[in-house]
Amino acid sequence: MFTGLSAFPLTPVSETDVDESAFFDLVARLDRAGVDSIGALGSTGSYAYLTREQRRRLAEVAVRAAGRTPVLVGIGGLRTVDVLRHAEDAQAGGASAVLLAPMSYQPLTDEEVYDLYADVTATLSVPLVVYDNPGTTHFTFSDELHGRIAALPRVGSIKIPATPADPQAARERVEQLRARIPSHVTIGVSGDPAAAGGLLAGCDAWYSVLGGLWPQACLALTRAAQRDDPDTASSISDDLAPLWELFGDYGSLRVVSAIAEQMGLVGAPNLPRPLQGLPDGARHRVDQAVRGLAPILARH
Repeated sequence: MFTGLSAFPLTPVSETDVDESAFFDLVARLDRAGVDSIGALGSTGSYAYLTREQRRRLAEVAVRAAGRTPVLVGIGGLRTVDVLRHAEDAQAGGASAVLLAPMSYQPLTDEEVYDLYADVTATLSVPLVVYDNPGTTHFTFSDELHGRIAALPRVGSIKIPATPADPQAARERVEQLRARIPSHVTIGVSGDPAAAGGLLAGCDAWYSVLGGLWPQACLALTRAAQRDDPDTASSISDDLAPLWELFGDYGSLRVVSAIAEQMGLVGAPNLPRPLQGLPDGARHRVDQAVRGLAPILARH
């Protein structure tokens, strides 16, 4: 479950509610594509903007739509008591694992983050993925803290930020973390432009935004890396460079939102206010990039 491609779908959100039907279809597409797991209610899934009831229902929808594909459900919240409630709901809804980022308003200390994971893992009956995403949480894990948390019961994987672009530096980064954590805990790379490099450097999984939209191309990249075919994996990533540039300019969530809308997979608006979709000029860039990538996507 914590190896290969974990695809994170968009959660289409209107001004008043969540489009559960469109969300079901997005998740079902991933199951049909054969992804290794599905990450519901991650950052791409806008979990932080949703009520407990919405999150509970979406966890149930995701598990139902995913068929036999394991579903990881995001349980992050500002207060430990809320995280525990989300964990309870995710498990009751059939989640195969939960995903936890250390959300905060007041900056958290290392000890507070450790205690959060200790409190949550003590109650779980399913594995937990540690979500290390300083771009959204503004908390930076040290490797020492990762090692302490990874030794807790039920921790199954760590979702790390992008590895360095230099291959040797990427290998050293993965090896450095690997030396700190138990052997049964996998390392998964996020930051889609770094996926090929991270997998080739020894990461076990790719926790992917783009995989939630274009699973076939992302599976092709993942499988190439898994069979130790760096040329193919890097070539696919290079082909996707126009998207990586857009991710860097506008953020992956807004770009994926625009593409999903263009493909007719979701309606508009589909992001929770105050988040807004891309302006017209940026949408034109996205449209051009998608048209240019059509022949590449057709091969996968």
